[in-house]
Amino acid sequence: MRFFARIKQLFSRKRVVGLALGSGGAKGMAHLGALKAFEEAGLRFRVVAGSSIGSIVGALYAKGLTPDDMIQVVESLNRREFGKNLRPFADLSFAEEFLGHYLEGNLEDLPLPFAVWVTDGATNAGEMLTSGKTARAVTASSAIPPFFRGVDIGGKRYFDGAFSNAVPAEACRALGADVVIGIDLAAYAKTEEEKGRISRIFGMAVAKISPVRYLPDSRSRGYENADFMLRPDLGAFRSTDVSREGMMKMFEVGYETAKENMAQIEEVIRRCHRKRKTKRENSR
Repeated sequence: MRFFARIKQLFSRKRVVGLALGSGGAKGMAHLGALKAFEEAGLRFRVVAGSSIGSIVGALYAKGLTPDDMIQVVESLNRREFGKNLRPFADLSFAEEFLGHYLEGNLEDLPLPFAVWVTDGATNAGEMLTSGKTARAVTASSAIPPFFRGVDIGGKRYFDGAFSNAVPAEACRALGADVVIGIDLAAYAKTEEEKGRISRIFGMAVAKISPVRYLPDSRSRGYENADFMLRPDLGAFRSTDVSREGMMKMFEVGYETAKENMAQIEEVIRRCHRKRKTKRENSR
């Protein structure tokens, strides 16, 4: 079914615009802000892919939820109960159950072609999931150690997609996108040199007990495969900040960043469309 959908897109005269949503925990509220700006500009995406929180937002978008709908989903989250489950290698069944209320069914049955990026706990290699239970797949893509243990799917144990591909633009290509817009939530994250001594020591300790490692190109491959990368400045926020005030501020940053870059994004889409049209005409 997904194969024939891609073939149809390849031969369609309409441009196929893909959206790759990056990882970032609570900073994913910036994704919602950007989607709100895209909605106001009349920009719709025909294929979507995501890593970690980006996979959750992407699945909701592929299902047909609006940014306002997604805010309601966030508001329905019991933050106190969520906080109780933040302990070393916690089971993520509570998250899968919560997401299952909004993402019931399978990935292949979503209205839009959608891919979830995960990291294989045995090989540390990235994988693209396009079939299977939606809630389980996005939960696996969000399983970041040491807070959570991996999620088992088809005999494999998967972890957070950010370890192998933080902004899975190439997954959009695989789904048939002609042009890909990515959103990098960690574009302004502190480098190791900028972090304090305690933070560096904690990071090294976490790395030693983690079953997966960040691949050298986990961040750069998104830039290599995207036609435009939106980079909201979230350096002042923490990925664990689930306070309503903090999350709404991150929403605003995503919204304003998308608004400021909308003309450039639209030009990138037009330029890619012109290239595709010219290529098609030259092949006749």
